[in-house]
Formats: sequence, structure tokens, C-alpha cells
Amino acid sequence: MDSRYKANVLRPRPRISVAGNRPAVEAAAKTDVAPRRPSVMQAPVLVLNATFEPINVTAVRRALVLMLKGVAQAEETQTANVHSANKAVAVPSVIRLLSYRHIPQQSRALSRKNILLRDRNICQFCGRTFSTSELTLDHVLPRSRGGRSSWENLVACCYACNNRKGDRTPEEAGLQLARRPRPFTLHTSRQLMRLIGHKDEKWRKYLFY
Repeated sequence: MDSRYKANVLRPRPRISVAGNRPAVEAAAKTDVAPRRPSVMQAPVLVLNATFEPINVTAVRRALVLMLKGVAQAEETQTANVHSANKAVAVPSVIRLLSYRHIPQQSRALSRKNILLRDRNICQFCGRTFSTSELTLDHVLPRSRGGRSSWENLVACCYACNNRKGDRTPEEAGLQLARRPRPFTLHTSRQLMRLIGHKDEKWRKYLFY
């Protein structure tokens, strides 16, 4: 075999570096990916009792299940449709239970999520609104002094106010509560329903009266 030919066969192929173009490649990849839209199946639906009393907010998926089971019927619908194998169903905005359900006065569980919902993501000491990740829960009467984890003793609190208060009462720390914490009553639930559905005019006649 000719030595020149042999050298060409054994010579390694040059590598092509794309490191210099990596930002441009990554930017192009990001522009190619469309932003994910929220699923219509997760949109909020107002749930009414058989007496047209608002009692809950659920997702479209759950509302459709209740309708298919014959437990509820749609009172208000959106313009969008959900298609099954043999028919199209209008996406519900408000549904009504066909049988009356007794709702206890306090039906929500005591949890961080529900405390923040009750307080509308507002720090109960400085009065500012924060994102969920920027808030914590504060015991008005510290646990070290016998304070319980209850609706009446837990409030939404920003980290700055929480650090300032420390293991003291609001009075001792020079802080004042925006309002007295109370249980999650039906009145509180209706306020939250208004907050969730303020963009849907179909909810107004059931909540704003």
C-alpha cells in the first residue's frame, strides 16, 4: 500500500467545535419550544348546591365527572368544547348539584394552603401581599407559651415580620394584627370564590349579591 494513501486512511478526522455557537443554539432551541398553556381541564368551575347556594370551586375535569354521573348539571358554560368519542360537551363554568348536600359550617382542613387562602396571601402584620413562597405561618401566641396550631392562632406572615416578632406576642414585638384570625367559615369561602372567579362574569349573579 502506498505510504501516502495509508497516512490519509489513518489520519483522524478533525473535530468541529460548536462551543462558540452554544448560546445561539440554546436560544434557538428555546424559541422553538412554545410556552405551555394551562389546560382547560384545570380551569375553575363554581359549584352550587341544589338551592343555587355557592358551596365550592372545583376543576373542569371534576365537574365533567359529576355531570356524567348525573350528580350535577351545567348552569353556565364557556365557549370551548370538550370532545369525547361520540359527542362534544360544552366546558362548564358553573354547575349545580341535583340533590341538596349539607355543608358543615367549617369544611376546610387546617393547612398552610388554606391559611394563606383565608388571609389572601397578605402578611397580617405589615399588610403587604406576597407570593406563596415568600410567606410563612406565624403563631400569634407562641407555641412556647402554649399557643395552639388553630384557625384562631395562625396567620400568614412574611419572613421579615416573622423574624422581627420571634418568640414574642405581637404587642411585645411592637406589631399589630391586620385583623383577628378566624375559622374558615362559609363567608370566608364565598370571599375566596369571588377572588377566584372575578374574571368570569357568569359567576357574578351567584356570588355578588
